[in-house]
Formats: sequence, C-alpha cells, structure tokens
Amino acid sequence: MHDYGFATRAIHAGQDPDPATGAVIVPIYQTSTFAQEDIGVHKGYEYARSGNPTRSALETAIAALENGAYGLAFASGLAAETTVILALLKSGDHILCGDDVYGGTYRLLMRVFDDKGIKASFVDTSDPNKVAAALRPETRLIWLETPTNPWLKLADIAAIASLARERDVLTLVDNTFASPTCQRPLELGADIALHSATKYLGGHSDVVGGAIVTSNQDVYERLKFVQNAAGGVPGPFDSWLVLRGLKTLSVRMRQHGENALAVARFLQEHPAVERVMYPGLPEHPQHQLARRQMHGYSGMVSCIVRGGEAAARSMVRGTRLFTLAESLGGVESLIEVPAAMTHASVAGSDLEVPGGLVRLSVGIEDIDDLIADLQQALGS
Repeated sequence: MHDYGFATRAIHAGQDPDPATGAVIVPIYQTSTFAQEDIGVHKGYEYARSGNPTRSALETAIAALENGAYGLAFASGLAAETTVILALLKSGDHILCGDDVYGGTYRLLMRVFDDKGIKASFVDTSDPNKVAAALRPETRLIWLETPTNPWLKLADIAAIASLARERDVLTLVDNTFASPTCQRPLELGADIALHSATKYLGGHSDVVGGAIVTSNQDVYERLKFVQNAAGGVPGPFDSWLVLRGLKTLSVRMRQHGENALAVARFLQEHPAVERVMYPGLPEHPQHQLARRQMHGYSGMVSCIVRGGEAAARSMVRGTRLFTLAESLGGVESLIEVPAAMTHASVAGSDLEVPGGLVRLSVGIEDIDDLIADLQQALGS
C-alpha cells in the first residue's frame, strides 16, 4: 500500500472489503470481548481494550498516511501524549519542548508530570541552534509542534532530528496542525508523529481521538504496552468516524489550504489587523522552510488585532459563519481568542499568549462568504 499515492492510501490502507460479508466499508465491531476457540486460541482479538478490528484498520491507515511502520490510536490527543511520557520516560528525565505549544500539552507537562520527576523546559524551536544549546545530559525527548499553536512558527524537523540522534534523544512532532497531507515528520527523520485525531484526521467535529505513528520497533513496543496497560483507547465507533474522515482528508486539506491563504491575504490588507501569521504567505519569516518540508500549508491562520484583547473579543463575537469555539480542523470555520480559551492554562507563564491574538480554523465553505463574514466582524 505504501507504493500508492496519498489519497489512495487514505481510502484503502487497512480498509479492504470485509471478508465475511463483502462490506466495502470497515464494519463497526461494537463488542467488548471476542469468543475463543480454546484457551488462548483466538482470531487475533481477545478483549477490546487490547485490540479491536475497527481500531486496527484505523491504526493501519494512519501509519500508511505518515509513511510509518506502526500506528496506535487513542481516546484523545492528550491520551496519546500521556502514553508517550509514561512509556518512554522516567523520573529524572527531561523533555525539551517548544515555547509555543498547545495549552493542554503545557498543562500536562507542568501540572501532571512535573511533580512526578519528569521535567520539561521550553525553547524557541524555530532556531535549531537554540534547541542544541538547551539540551541537557538528562534530555530524552524533544517535543515539537510545527506549525506551532497558536503563533504558527515552524521547526526545521530534519535539522533538529539530526542533532537529536547525535545525542541519542528521541524527536516527537505533533503533526496535528499540518496533518500528514501537508507534512510527514518521519520522512524528515523524526521518531514519532503524534496527532489529535479530533482535528483534521476526523475532520467533521464529531469525534475525539488521538494517534501516534513510528517506525522504531522498540518505541512501538513500549507504546503498545502502555496503550493496553493504561487503556486510553478509542471505542470502535470513534475509530470508524476517524476512518471515515480519512477518506476525504486529501481533498479537504486542499480546500482548507486554498481558503486559509485567501483569508490570510485578506487579513493582511485590513487596517484593523496588525499582523498575520500563516506559513503560506511569502512574508512569513519561515516561508522557505515551509516550502521545503511541507506539501501545503493547512487551514490555520492567526492574527494580531489592533486594539488588543477588547478588539479581539469584539471580532470573534461579531462573526456569523466563523463559529466561536475551541478545537479546529473541521469542515466548518471556527474562531477563538487563545489567551482566554485554548491557551488559558499558560497565563502567567513565559508562554502566555497576548489577548489581541485571534486564531482561525478556516473551513471549506465558499471563500467569498468567509471573507464577507470577517469583513463585517472587523467593522468595515
């Protein structure tokens, strides 16, 4: 299946017609346990926490899309993150993380694992030299978001993964914002690609899930053990919903990207907007890196509104098509103020987000309607 193109893999990898009935779509195996022919003799499945055919199809499909050997599915993106830390790190180990990161990730690192002896520090991962300088003898994992959330900074995955290998450090890339359509971290040398499958993989704002892909067998075995032991797995219906989303991922991401670029260009020209962040803009400081390591620029746009927090709140309250909501990656457009919503947990820290920053998840509606909505929300 790896010899096929991306869109073909999204529709077919792990998703052959059901051998029992010929069903073209993978069935929802809504069962908690599986009959055994004898003690320890079964058809590959014993208990649904350990494995379920619908989940197995999803894990195969996601691995194929990331060009990885092994895929694992989880009940949420944070369940996937928790499994990584539990499986690969111990007290005394250090995580080097980007200084612009999802608020839930920051909360997990600093308020859950910090007092258990797994320490994290934060660095500007847009500069590989700063990453190299921030490594410690006890560093075991470099944690990247690229593009970052919400500033949309990029990390040079190949450069950072190379310096990590020299230090025997693993590199993880949260690939949620880009999706495997636009970026495949394992191809650039990363050890682990991680997703909130809630976002672009599912794509319809109707499921919560997470995923991990790796080609490192030892890492996979350790993650697989904790996946089963800790049990943060998705149910079969959630797995099926993400599988359904994957089938249209390629065409959806194409439209997300086209619309996001048009929105970014509109915001650039609007007098109420001070700054626009989008990797697809030539003015983005890392646009050339984006062109090298990405295959499209996804649908996330951030901007700084003139007038600070009050102006940002006014903008997001004034939209009609852009729904004021957390999350991202659905077919519908969403808008939010990270400082008060998705990134409230970093308030008061070095990662604090300014109140005037607005994050847009640009959907696949008609672009003229989206721009008209932003025009009226900005008051001109």
